[in-house]
Amino acid sequence: MSTATVSKTDGAAPATAASAGSAGRRPSRLGWNLLGLLVFLVAGFPLYWMLNTAFKPAKDAIDPDPSLLPTGITFDNFDRALNIADFWGPVGRSLVVSLSVVLIGIVVGTLAALAISRFAFRGRKIVIVGILAVQMVPLVAMIIPVFLLLNDLGQYDRLTGLIITYLTFVLPFTVWTLRGFIVNIPRELEEAAMVDGCSRTGAFIRVVFPLLAPGMVATSVYGFIQAWNEYLYALMLLSQKNQTATVWLGNFTTKHGTEYAPMMAGATMMAVPIVVLFLLVQRKMAAGLTAGAVKG
Repeated sequence: MSTATVSKTDGAAPATAASAGSAGRRPSRLGWNLLGLLVFLVAGFPLYWMLNTAFKPAKDAIDPDPSLLPTGITFDNFDRALNIADFWGPVGRSLVVSLSVVLIGIVVGTLAALAISRFAFRGRKIVIVGILAVQMVPLVAMIIPVFLLLNDLGQYDRLTGLIITYLTFVLPFTVWTLRGFIVNIPRELEEAAMVDGCSRTGAFIRVVFPLLAPGMVATSVYGFIQAWNEYLYALMLLSQKNQTATVWLGNFTTKHGTEYAPMMAGATMMAVPIVVLFLLVQRKMAAGLTAGAVKG
């Protein structure tokens, strides 16, 4: 009897400890869930307020006592946003600039990252430090030198000049990010492909490139967002006839005040390309952001 009692007691002890540990984890998990919900609400509220203002009547947008919930839905703000100035021209120019920055940045950035990651050459560390140093320089500090340089080169008020300017701060990030992805791809995979008869270029195309694709997608999305949302350089380097979408939003601020409802409608329309881009590449984006998190 005593032996059976002891056995039952010993069997109950681990079960009790497990249940106590599970009960201890529940409050902790609940706290993290509440914290995550709070972060989501804080981060998502500006987006919600933009949509709320875009669809509410213009008079309600300037109400000193605004309502958190929409009091009415109207599409007049979108008509006003489309009619106040040319909309499709600036959007088209922004798409040309953003896509050009992404394509050039990915091609040049991939080759540069591959050279830095796979080849040993004199001054390699200096190049890496230089890439980091460029990203530390505030963009505002470079606007006057960039303006003078583009003016001397005849690229002022041209989309090509704006593309070159955007590449100066998108390309270093692209090179540094892709370098991290390439470093996490084992060299042995390329060497095995070369043993099987592939050249170095063939090994990169057949082995490295497919593994690098998620990282390239994630980097491309960042570059597109940077070029699409940039305002200061687009304002200073382009005239009114060549303005981009972000500068176009400034048409809603006049000497008589700001038309907040049409402005939010314009901002909503400007956000559509970014949302569509995320929907198209969300799987590759998630894979790219988690690639290299675990080695082995």
